[in-house]
Amino acid sequence: MAFRFSLILHFLLLTFIVFIQAQNVDERDPTIKTMEEHSGYPLHEILSISSFSVDSLNLQKQIDELSSFSDSPAPSVTRILYSENDVLARRFIKNLMAHAGLSVREDAVGNIFGRWKGSEPDLSVVSTGSHIDAIPYSGKYDGVIGVLGAIEAINVLKRYGFKPKRSLEVIMFTSEEPTRYGISCLGSRLLAGSVSLAGALKQTVDNHNISFLDAAKSAGYAKNEDFSNVFLDDRIYSAFVELHIEQGPILENEGVSIGIVTAIAAPASIKVEFGGSGGHAGAVLMPQRNDAGLAAAELALAVEKHVLESRSIDTVGTVGILELHPGAINSIPSKSHVEIDTRDIDEKRRNNVIEKIHESAVEISKRRGVEVLEFKIVNQDPPACSDDSIIKAMESATQVLNLSYKKMISRAYHDSLFMARKAPMGMIFIPCYKGYSHKPEEYAAPEDIANGVKVLALTLANLSNVNVSSQAAFSS
Repeated sequence: MAFRFSLILHFLLLTFIVFIQAQNVDERDPTIKTMEEHSGYPLHEILSISSFSVDSLNLQKQIDELSSFSDSPAPSVTRILYSENDVLARRFIKNLMAHAGLSVREDAVGNIFGRWKGSEPDLSVVSTGSHIDAIPYSGKYDGVIGVLGAIEAINVLKRYGFKPKRSLEVIMFTSEEPTRYGISCLGSRLLAGSVSLAGALKQTVDNHNISFLDAAKSAGYAKNEDFSNVFLDDRIYSAFVELHIEQGPILENEGVSIGIVTAIAAPASIKVEFGGSGGHAGAVLMPQRNDAGLAAAELALAVEKHVLESRSIDTVGTVGILELHPGAINSIPSKSHVEIDTRDIDEKRRNNVIEKIHESAVEISKRRGVEVLEFKIVNQDPPACSDDSIIKAMESATQVLNLSYKKMISRAYHDSLFMARKAPMGMIFIPCYKGYSHKPEEYAAPEDIANGVKVLALTLANLSNVNVSSQAAFSS
């Protein structure tokens, strides 16, 4: 308990050394009052956030300019891995990092790092970031807020004279979206040390039979073809914090400014194929049919059934693809292909659903006289929980800024899921409006973006300078 109060106290001490007139004790924020009582330090005499501001106009201009690097017309954004527009967008990000005074480097797959060197550079680094690739015809805020907003958070701290002890680093992750090569969070998976992915990329091709290696080399990467060089040492980062739009309606509907993510629900992806007899739609009577299409349809309903049986609102299942062969209205399907996405913050509960789906596939095949040609678990990533110390730092930031907040779960994939394997992790959500992710009409309000950047900036400051004298943290 003493450590927690010490952590919050140091966070507030680091925030500002700007004196304001003392207020009546009864009028002070109850959080500050409580911490003063435990610490014995008059926090109200040094706390001021009135001029801790974000350059929202310039940040929005950057978001709009980045959205122009697109293969589809505005307002939609299409930015595919290693395409010409992706390369141009990367150059734009590197220029912004350099302009912010960050030292910039890239790895073999194009993860981009911009570091603000701290006063003790040998200490593990506090990192933040997200992605800028965009699936076809999506919105311009997904991922982008976490990259451009992170650079602006660094600018905010620099304008305020903050001096980090631990270095601060902004990361732009390569290919969070699975659009081109079917691999989500490609860059962060490799950073987390995926040996299987490092090997598979050497044989991976896209739908146009262009290899990952050729595409990466055309963009200036993969020069030595050794992707294990991307793997992070466990000691590099002391924390990772990602700023992101919510991609859901909760913050908007409840009128809450900030979402503090406590856990990320990881998906497992399944491919199932049934093989039947096929035949003419008129000639084969119903009792003699072995319909692979009906087997697939029944399995889709079984997915819903098993998910609901978990009795947890955090368990979800989706049949996103259902394909029939030969795909003719007057032909009984001889083959069917189903792709299923199941997610939960509880790995055991999610995997139990997968087992039941497999049992149903076998039972349906026997009853309908069809064959299970394939039941393949494509990926089965473990969920991730945010670190308690980072949650506390994010909470403290929202309290200092007098913002409403809500603890919540992220049910969408993020690079944070994999960075959690290398460092304590946390996520900050801001509201998004008119469509929840991957839609051109989706947007984030400038005020909400600014709030998220401020919370991120204060959180980074806290995590960078824990146990450092506040007088040394800010220049005079």
